[in-house]
Amino acid sequence: MKSVLRNLLPVALAATITVACQTVQTTGGGVVGVERSQMMMVSAQEVEQASRQEYQQMMAEARSKNALNRDPGEVQRVRTIVARLTSQVGAFRQDALRWPWEVNVLSSNELNAWCMAGGKMAIYTGIIDRLKLSDDEIAAVMGHEIAHALREHAREKVSKAMVTGLGVSVAGALLGVGSAGQDLMGMVAKVTFELPNSREYEMEADRMGVELAARAGYDPRAAVTLWNKMSSASNGGPPQWLSTHPSHSTRQRELAEYSARVLPLYERSRR
Repeated sequence: MKSVLRNLLPVALAATITVACQTVQTTGGGVVGVERSQMMMVSAQEVEQASRQEYQQMMAEARSKNALNRDPGEVQRVRTIVARLTSQVGAFRQDALRWPWEVNVLSSNELNAWCMAGGKMAIYTGIIDRLKLSDDEIAAVMGHEIAHALREHAREKVSKAMVTGLGVSVAGALLGVGSAGQDLMGMVAKVTFELPNSREYEMEADRMGVELAARAGYDPRAAVTLWNKMSSASNGGPPQWLSTHPSHSTRQRELAEYSARVLPLYERSRR
């Protein structure tokens, strides 16, 4: 009997995976034409809940270290920029207009920023101060990060991890048993902060980010100057904040191309 159960488990797990897996189109294409369909094995609600819990823990830790929102002027500056960006997310998905968007500024020398599933984000003082970012360049940073959330790249990365790493904890998450919630929190944190984004994800975030910035009234060409600053700060190597793919020259060329494509949106927003 035990051997029969052992033989049936992979079949049951495969059936569960098949049922759980779905093809979705998380966003509209926008002017920049991001049209790729995505395969998901975990719900958006689960990933967003895990992200909120992880975010609350991180902000509580930053507060305990006196590293959370220490400069009111800088915080207001960032929140004003982000508010203008998030007011434009309906160009890609209407439901995101109702997300509980939140941004905080963390005191750290790192050149870093991120946006978790569901719209919880942070930018580090290091990237603002060390690179002397303009408002347009901060919009380029945060537009890129918001685009990752709109495209649900974290959810997609979790789904891929489930496919390629079918361990006990993943099986438990799929079958609804064990400490699945805690496991999912850990996986969301890992794909958000540790695993680099693929070239495909970065390309999508680049394109959508410049469109968000342009629609919000920020010069999309600032994405090119931002990238050059990041590359210089990293001594010509791949910046920590962004993935190692694509190469500097390819990314610079593509950012310039798509910034030019959305420039009419920027000019219209300035009238």
